[in-house]
Amino acid sequence: MTSGVIQKNTQPDAQGGRSFAYIAMIVAFWALIYVPGLFSPPLLDDADARHAEAAREMLQRHDFVTMYVNGIRYLDKAPLPYWLNAASHAIFGISEFAVRLPTSLAALALFLALFRLGRNLAGDTAGFFAAILLATAVGPYIYTRFFIPDIMVCLWLTLTIDLFVRTLDGEPPASLCWLLGAVTALNVLTKGLIGIVFPVLIFAGYLILVGNLKHLLKLRLFSTSLVFLVIAAPWHVLATLHNPPQGEAKGFFWFYFINEQINRYLNTRVPRDYDKVPLVWFWGLILVWMFPWTPFVTQSFRLVPRFWRFGGRAAWTREQRVALLLLVWALAILIFFSFSTRQEYYVLPSLPALTLLTGIWLAKENVSPQESPERRQGLVCSGILLAIGILVFAVTIFFAVTAPPAPPHVDIVDLLTSNPDLYTLSLGHLFDLTSQSMSLFRLPLALTGIAFLAGTISSWWLRRRLKAGAANIALAAMMVVFLFAVHLALGTFYPTLGSKPLALAINREFQASDTIVIDGTHSQASSINFYTGQQLHMLNARTDNLWYGSLFPDSPAVFEDDSSFRKMWQGENRVFFIAYDRKGKEKLDALGWPYFEIAKSGGKWVYSNRPPLHQAQR
Repeated sequence: MTSGVIQKNTQPDAQGGRSFAYIAMIVAFWALIYVPGLFSPPLLDDADARHAEAAREMLQRHDFVTMYVNGIRYLDKAPLPYWLNAASHAIFGISEFAVRLPTSLAALALFLALFRLGRNLAGDTAGFFAAILLATAVGPYIYTRFFIPDIMVCLWLTLTIDLFVRTLDGEPPASLCWLLGAVTALNVLTKGLIGIVFPVLIFAGYLILVGNLKHLLKLRLFSTSLVFLVIAAPWHVLATLHNPPQGEAKGFFWFYFINEQINRYLNTRVPRDYDKVPLVWFWGLILVWMFPWTPFVTQSFRLVPRFWRFGGRAAWTREQRVALLLLVWALAILIFFSFSTRQEYYVLPSLPALTLLTGIWLAKENVSPQESPERRQGLVCSGILLAIGILVFAVTIFFAVTAPPAPPHVDIVDLLTSNPDLYTLSLGHLFDLTSQSMSLFRLPLALTGIAFLAGTISSWWLRRRLKAGAANIALAAMMVVFLFAVHLALGTFYPTLGSKPLALAINREFQASDTIVIDGTHSQASSINFYTGQQLHMLNARTDNLWYGSLFPDSPAVFEDDSSFRKMWQGENRVFFIAYDRKGKEKLDALGWPYFEIAKSGGKWVYSNRPPLHQAQR
């Protein structure tokens, strides 16, 4: 049989009808891990606050076609995440909670969708393990701490694969095919053309390998495409009409489709304000993003059929066909991005496939006899994690105990190193940490060490007693504690990543005639834009994501040069100047005009050309 059919799993789950209990546990793990992050820390500079500002201005302008940031057209992104964020602002008010709620709910929906798909493919237990793996893995958590749409891409892609699998079972009804077109359209509205590229690569890759490419004709391609276009096309058409070529700007179509989609893939996008992760890192980071489940991921590849074995694809079992589809899913994304510009988080859409494959293997291990290969391999994996747990415990407790105490009221930036060459990477600031700074992280370090030691010992001990399911829950519980420690650490690290304290200081002094100027790009202080609600001026920084919007004739005059800034600083109105290093202060010294320090946080300063009421001249 070479049709590639993957019929719905109809075998009773080995542990009985526990769907409701499993769903309740998935929701509980999500709540323990994700709810604390809804309220703190404040929004980060760069993409996090910039995207939140786009949603805020969308609501403020009542313009749901053309996005704006700082009053400048922002044509970089697909709109659906911003529509959802604007709706959250409308319901809950302008707040961190409103910004983060849509992303966190998308994560919950992803875990539940993964459970459903896993249950249909291999039973309740496989779906449960897959959902818990993804909910407690490092990668998805890290990349839901700031406002980027990639977790939503994972959700739509998981639903797409679920629908595709259901089309493989006999003659698919029209409604199923139309749903496939609708979900694909939502993915395109979330992050552009990859929303359709990924499903095409996965479907075609799998069907070619199983020798059933003609199945594509059963998907009612004409009517399904019409459904897709009805949902996906209107915004694209309206955005093109609302943003035609004007002046130096080539219009929406060129920038969004050519520059942001094709040129970004080919590494020829302008402006080039990002870095490219080396290929080895890109693939190798999967081991990090899937932690602590990485050893089990490697074991799950044993489920994939070997093409060179006797019998060929006609002899593949249902389990092997499922494993093949999941492997194609993961590889389609990883190989696609291997030839493009790469950021660390571009691997995220492949992780649901890997967790499903691993969940199926863990469910198989859970019902295997005592001396089976799965039991032995599972114990080896737990042994590897135990060694890692002991090492992590030793290192974290060492730093927690031995790090010299920081001076009272120290600014964290004074204990860090500076690695600006790495800041174009999404996690570049982590390389700023030093051994001296560890004294500020004693509690997160202690929680991490204790959690890793207790979790890995428990997991290994339970597996030795043939309680693989309980061993997996022990590892998941370990990650709940560890990710809470990460949450605490992010709060401590925040002053280097965000500027809310500076924004609050400005709010206390700001009057209607005042102006805020940044010594650099909008990305460096996007959280000041969000928290003050005021338009920012940028000094010598007509670059980054606002460059293209600034080419339109209606762009506000917010890009200053040295001459205009001097005139502004020495004028009659108050100016707040945000500096990111001592060079900013040197620029003020060169003006030969009095200035006053308003606030300092995270190695950033706010100066003013007028004295505040409660401070003396400096």
